[in-house]
Amino acid sequence: MSEALLDIRNLELRYGAAVAVRDISLQVHPGQLVAVIGNNGAGKSSMVRGATGLVRPSGGQVIFRGEDTTRLPANKKVARGLVMVPEGRLLFPGQTVEDNLILGAYVHGGIKTPRSKATLQRVLELFPRLRERLHQQAGSMSGGEQQMLAIARGLMAEPELLVIDELSLGLAPKIVDQLIGVLADLNRTGLTILLVEQLASYALAIAHTAYVVANGRISHHGPSAELARDPEVMEAFLGRKKTAA
Repeated sequence: MSEALLDIRNLELRYGAAVAVRDISLQVHPGQLVAVIGNNGAGKSSMVRGATGLVRPSGGQVIFRGEDTTRLPANKKVARGLVMVPEGRLLFPGQTVEDNLILGAYVHGGIKTPRSKATLQRVLELFPRLRERLHQQAGSMSGGEQQMLAIARGLMAEPELLVIDELSLGLAPKIVDQLIGVLADLNRTGLTILLVEQLASYALAIAHTAYVVANGRISHHGPSAELARDPEVMEAFLGRKKTAA
C-alpha cells in the first residue's frame, strides 16, 4: 500500500488535567474512506481536532503528506490540504451561502481565480439546493441544508483529505442517507475522506477500513465489513446482538 496521507502516531490530548485521547495511532491512505466510530464522549472528535490543529496535542505526532504537522495551527494545515468539516457545522449564519463558500476558498484567494470558480461550479452541481439558496443567509436554512453547505465549504478549500466530524448530528435519517451517498460518490471520484461518526452503521456501510474509539483509545481496527460482523462491535456500537450459530 502507498505511504499514508495522514499518519497519527501515539496521539495524546488533554483538557487541563483530563486526558481525552490516549496513545491513538491511525492511518489514512490516498483514495481511502476511513471511518472512526464510537459512542458519544469516546474521544473521536478530540482526536480529529488534535489532528487538524484545532487543539494542540500534548503528545504524539501528526504526519501529513510525509511532513510532521503536529504543532501547526489549523489554517496552516488547511493550506497543505488537510481540511475539516467540524461538528455542529460552525457556519457564518449571518452571511449568505455564497459568502460561506467564498470563505471556504480563502486559501486560494477566494473565488477570483479560474480554478476556484471551477470548484464553485462543481460544488453547486453536487448540491443543487445550494445554488437555489445562494443569496440566502446560511442561518435561515434547514439543518440538512446547513450540513450540505458545511461540506461544500470544505470542498472549496480543495482538500487532499477531507475530515468530517459527526455528519449525522441533528439530521433526519433521509438527509443522512443523502449525504452519505454524496460522500461515497466523492470518494469514488478520488477524494480521500476521514469520517467521524457516532452512527456506526452509516459509516461502516461506505468505509474501506474503520477504527473504533472507546475511552480515548482505539479498541478495534480493521476492514469495515469485518468490524460490522464483530460481535463486540455489533452489540456496543451497532445496537444489535450477535445471533448464535
